[in-house]
Amino acid sequence: MRTIGQHRDEVAALLAPVLAPRAPEVLTLDALADGAGAGRGYRTLARAVTAPVPLPVFDNSQMDGFAVRSAEAGQGVRVVDPIPAGAVPAPLAPGTAAPIMTGARIPDGADAVVPVEASPPGAFPAALGLDVLTVPDGTTAGTFVRRVGSDVALGAELAPVGAPVTPALLGALASAGVGAVSVLRPVRVLVVSTGSELADGGPQDDDGSDAAGAVIRDANGVSLRAALAEVGAVVRRVQLSDAAEAFLPGLESAVGDWADLVLTTGGISAGAYEVVRQVLEPRGLAVTPVAMQPGGPQALGLVELAGRRVPVVAFPGNPVSALVSFEVFLRPVLAAAVGAPDRPTAELPAAESATSPVGKHQVRRGRVADGRVHFVGGPSSHLLGHLAAATHLVHVPLGTDSVEPGDPLTVWSLR
Repeated sequence: MRTIGQHRDEVAALLAPVLAPRAPEVLTLDALADGAGAGRGYRTLARAVTAPVPLPVFDNSQMDGFAVRSAEAGQGVRVVDPIPAGAVPAPLAPGTAAPIMTGARIPDGADAVVPVEASPPGAFPAALGLDVLTVPDGTTAGTFVRRVGSDVALGAELAPVGAPVTPALLGALASAGVGAVSVLRPVRVLVVSTGSELADGGPQDDDGSDAAGAVIRDANGVSLRAALAEVGAVVRRVQLSDAAEAFLPGLESAVGDWADLVLTTGGISAGAYEVVRQVLEPRGLAVTPVAMQPGGPQALGLVELAGRRVPVVAFPGNPVSALVSFEVFLRPVLAAAVGAPDRPTAELPAAESATSPVGKHQVRRGRVADGRVHFVGGPSSHLLGHLAAATHLVHVPLGTDSVEPGDPLTVWSLR
């Protein structure tokens, strides 16, 4: 059996060619802000963006107050008409002060702002009734003025190639009048759920059970699609039966020229109907068991599909095994490619005892309370409800047969 580290390295090597040279696509800021459909977040720039205008584009007021001439500090000046945001003001004549709102353009002739709090009324709109304002001593040029280009100069680089498209960057681009940018195309993943027992919708009895009586819902397709979208992938999913004669045509049709990566669940163990193993091993899939529980059965390889060699990563079919496998093997690789954060990791004492197969790295589900790790449910790979209730993955390392209260355990935060 491989170790977890060995298999993760193999997954990274398999995916390196499809993660590096992704083609650019041009998207509007609105599309990026909306997540551009599937594959939300973690988009990166394919080309640098320079500022077509300076930011700010004009000198403007940092405060609600009065636009003044700093040379008239200590003098009483006449209060003239106010300057709201969005207005182009008339030049400020000597011996005058103009009430000005935050963000409003500084008039020609003015070089400082006196906060309204420094006036006798102390606030607007009462301060609009002042006839004379005494410019405070010590008022200097630039006081409470946002100078043109003080954030970003005209022609300066707003963001370099490879920069993540963050909310702040989208705001800066919008402020500069940039309507669209070139970003790297997200990784396209085909999620394949296998098993003739799978149903997606279909008739149910009044109590919610399936009328057919021998089918189960496709939890893997739904959960893995969501997990992949969290790290920026665009996902399509398909269900294929265990019938070998129908599996390959269905898979190749779904792959087409679209998929960068195929992720399958089920069909790689030692049963009589392991369709992924039976059909894809002759085409390049390598079954490589890993010393891990759950998620021991694993497979990967470059597989001949739809006239080309496509990376395939194959997980077990039990839903906890599939999600744990994603967290351990695939998420770290995809997250690193798009700049998504790693799962926060800590080493904390166990709150209770547990057993573990000494020859496997066990990944349990847990919660952290009062600085200690509490297990949620047992180790079985079908306990999806317990995984949903957990906040952490708890790692019991290879070579450990038991855990006692107080023993240190590594945990990954899932939330």
